[in-house]
Amino acid sequence: MAKKRFFTFPLIILLIASVIGFYFYQKIFDDNVLKSGELFINSADDFKELTVKIAPFVIDLDNFVWVANRKKFTSIKAGRYIIKENMSNNDLVNMLRSGNQTAINLSFNNQDTLEKLAARISQQIEADSITLINSFLDDTFLRDNNLNPQNVLGIFIPNSYEVYWNVSAEKLRNKMLYEFKTFWNNERVAKAKKLNLTPNEVITLASIVQKETAQKSERPIVAGLYLNRLKNDWPLQADPTIIYCIRQLKGQDYVVKRVLTFDLEIISPYNTYKNLGLPPSLIAMPDVSAIEAVLNPEKHDYFYMCASIDNIGFHKFAKSLPQHNKNAEKYQNWLNKQGVNR
Repeated sequence: MAKKRFFTFPLIILLIASVIGFYFYQKIFDDNVLKSGELFINSADDFKELTVKIAPFVIDLDNFVWVANRKKFTSIKAGRYIIKENMSNNDLVNMLRSGNQTAINLSFNNQDTLEKLAARISQQIEADSITLINSFLDDTFLRDNNLNPQNVLGIFIPNSYEVYWNVSAEKLRNKMLYEFKTFWNNERVAKAKKLNLTPNEVITLASIVQKETAQKSERPIVAGLYLNRLKNDWPLQADPTIIYCIRQLKGQDYVVKRVLTFDLEIISPYNTYKNLGLPPSLIAMPDVSAIEAVLNPEKHDYFYMCASIDNIGFHKFAKSLPQHNKNAEKYQNWLNKQGVNR
């Protein structure tokens, strides 16, 4: 009997230890994620706020907290984390503790002002629009890079960029400047030089082309037309610059469907009816197709253009003023019939 008790007691202890070990193993390594999704942790969040945000994803929040405490997970790292169904508490804690977040694809296109750009970007990353604008307009940044509040928008090339959700406004701004400089490789700089334009001047002209036509196939023709005018010291007489002047006076959301004769008298360096050459800076954010259209313009003898009433969205081009006047008269009559007065 004594021998039997001697062997039984250790077995009981071993069984109890196994049960306890299995219990804790389950808490640490068993599945504890109910659903997949994105978890966004802000820079100001503490552990308590993290538990509130992670609660909808996990089956047992207390188990997650227990494992986090045992693994001494106290330093919260901001970011966007992808939580996958069936992850364990150990997986969750290791991912969050290491800051192993997943990048986002930040995208923007043709935002006409810094304010609109900042609003678009702030919808995709942690930084708010005011912080972004302040970063873009930082005096030291502008001075060090020969930029100003009017042309800094030109460093943003519409595209998709991989960044972390909690990237700082300053790091994002610097990345955009790096991407801009990368875009302007030796080949593009050489093409700009051949046109007697700087990269910033190409951006400015591209912004006019961008606003003049939404048709990418037409942009090299439009670019060639404006370059013809520049080469011959003609005013560009670009209606998009007049619309830009109007919105500077009346606000960016002011709708202009028709440029009127008295609009051409607006006193502004951006009025290309009154001033020769390019305006001081871009009037909108051009996309890559508009920039490439300026760098690779179609060679022709067109000096005039007018919106087409036969092919809406496109233009009629003319080499002579009499032909242009005929096209313009048809277009003006069509606008009148449509009741478009502004």
